[in-house]
Amino acid sequence: MSTIHNPILKGFHPDPSILRVDDDYYIATSTFEWFPGVRIHHSRDLVNWELLPSALDSIDLVGNPDSGGVWAPCLTWSNGLFYLIYTNVRSLDGIFKDTPNYLVTAKKITGPWSKPVYLNSSGFDPSLFHDTDGRKWLLNMMWDYRAPIGKNPFGGTFLQEYDAQKKELVGPVKNIFLGTERGCTEAPHLYKKDGFYYLMTAEGGTSYEHCVTIARSSTIDGHYETMPGNPLIDTRDNPKHPLQKTGHGSLVEVSDGSCYVAHLAGRPLTERGSCPLGRETCMTKVEWHIPDGDVAPWLRVVGDGKTASLEVEGPALPEVPVEPIPARDEFDDRTMPLNLSSLRRAFNPSWANLRERPSFLRLYGGESPSSKFNQSLIARRVTDFSMRAETCVDFTPETSQEMAGLIWYYNTTLFHWLYISHDEKLG
Repeated sequence: MSTIHNPILKGFHPDPSILRVDDDYYIATSTFEWFPGVRIHHSRDLVNWELLPSALDSIDLVGNPDSGGVWAPCLTWSNGLFYLIYTNVRSLDGIFKDTPNYLVTAKKITGPWSKPVYLNSSGFDPSLFHDTDGRKWLLNMMWDYRAPIGKNPFGGTFLQEYDAQKKELVGPVKNIFLGTERGCTEAPHLYKKDGFYYLMTAEGGTSYEHCVTIARSSTIDGHYETMPGNPLIDTRDNPKHPLQKTGHGSLVEVSDGSCYVAHLAGRPLTERGSCPLGRETCMTKVEWHIPDGDVAPWLRVVGDGKTASLEVEGPALPEVPVEPIPARDEFDDRTMPLNLSSLRRAFNPSWANLRERPSFLRLYGGESPSSKFNQSLIARRVTDFSMRAETCVDFTPETSQEMAGLIWYYNTTLFHWLYISHDEKLG
């Protein structure tokens, strides 16, 4: 039996949406203000994951706020077509959030992906459910800007039918679930089993009360009853656990019949402290069981408790190793490596050129690290607490307004950098 080592996707890989198509497994994760949008990984054993080309290679992220941009993609498949739904968060300060939701499709997971279809802007964390009768349904959390200051603006879970032929939402909008007492209900994903609809949501906010909860209904539009003993996955009462903030889950049934929830987690440096690696993707094994006196099954974590584990029993599948991402890049190719990202704007030879000088990445100056527009910054995810980074820079600045170097970047106000510049006295 194989072993899954958590996190399965280290570093910044939040909001995982897991999908099985035959013997292939895919996970899509948020990329926020980083380009290209939506990271997709592929596996055949749930243990080893390979990075694939991103889905959104032309999305406009310029001007988006820190931690805005692409939130909570949902990857599904139906009748030979991949569906990818996501939010492009344009603003998030104050009482409002501008959260347009879009849908793209592709026949192959590597693309090409269609042009985005606009869906709605009533909230974020959209997902698409393909019912057994052929109908398709959009879910998203509802952001209620009318909530009084200090009150929860998470207004419930909206449900509306999607017409794939017309490429638009049709019919009434229904608020099918307000959540549990944990509050801040988001990240809805819908599943169907034994005639019941199961709604998996994230609750508790995105910090140390984050969790995965379950509700079910005999009809798609409710009433949804909450699972006794909710949450399904939670670390709120276990502050010393190495995997914290466990939430935003999605469910997959493996070909051997076992089930797993892909979810995010944070690894704090100190107890309930900062998680500088960001929110990472983990996997927890779950199982269906029918409690005494119940009529249908609920989910529970395999083993004792509700917490994720650093090591999880893998499925009964043969292991399929993948090539690891190289620790060193010599920029020998004429295309940007898949594991590199830029801030808010697409890779373009006008500012990031791999062809003008062989085995070099030539960057043309842009705006400062505090800008939300046109920065000339190429980055890779930090995946471990202990690491070493170095680069070779060929740069001769002529003024103090010119600088280049190496940066450890979190957002426009949190970064450390080593740079070369010019000083009028020192040169």
